[in-house]
Amino acid sequence: MPRLSVLLEELRGDYRRHGATLKNPAVWALAVYRFGAWSKDIPGPMGKLSSKLYGAMFLGVQLTTGMVLNREARIGKNLNIVHWGNTRIHPAAVIGDRCGIMHDVTIGTNMEREGVPVIGDDVFIGAGAKILGPVRIGSRARIAANSVVLQDVPEGATAVGVPARILRYTGRTDDEPSRPAQDPKAKGPSDDSRG
Repeated sequence: MPRLSVLLEELRGDYRRHGATLKNPAVWALAVYRFGAWSKDIPGPMGKLSSKLYGAMFLGVQLTTGMVLNREARIGKNLNIVHWGNTRIHPAAVIGDRCGIMHDVTIGTNMEREGVPVIGDDVFIGAGAKILGPVRIGSRARIAANSVVLQDVPEGATAVGVPARILRYTGRTDDEPSRPAQDPKAKGPSDDSRG
């Protein structure tokens, strides 16, 4: 049977991270997710009872907040749902530790390619972003608001747009050619014109 102490520690962490208030619906959505993930391995009649209780709570959270966090999803430690509402995470999705998710985010499938996203640690996903299909989001990546991510995002990169383009911290997109650095001692066009 899963350890109750682990569940209680996760619930305490979620509560503190989300403002230490029960008025935040993200606390309830995460509590139902954590309870469901904890209870799915309970055997026998207690397992059946806990599954029915989870199902009722899951439906309640979905109807009141629009959030869908299936207990089958693998969500790491310290998930922060920054703003709640209409967040949908596919049951087979994997999310790393210390990720932040805004409202109206979808992490799910793409009709053209089988598979679901795998998201690394310390990733931030902006409001309205959609991450679809068998993509990998590297640790410390940023997904800009309202972006649609259909390709892998390397570690530390930012994905922006519809469909999302990958920006590195240099500010240059991957599809822009790199320009060689100019030698400050070299003659520039303005030097030639002076004669």
